[in-house]
Amino acid sequence: MHTVTVSPKFQIVIPPAIRERLHIEAGRKLQVVAYDNRIELLPVEPPQSLRGFLSGIDATVPREDDRV
Repeated sequence: MHTVTVSPKFQIVIPPAIRERLHIEAGRKLQVVAYDNRIELLPVEPPQSLRGFLSGIDATVPREDDRV
């Protein structure tokens, strides 16, 4: 487990092992979420990176006879 210290300016440094594992680079935007009694950092993905992520999904849905 990694431990970080909050600076007097309320900043933290993400440990190198975590940055490398999650491919976090300088300038990367992270969303900060307070969840229960913890803080979570979530990467902000540009909308372009989501293009095509549903390709190949089965869009067939059983419908009632009176629906088209």
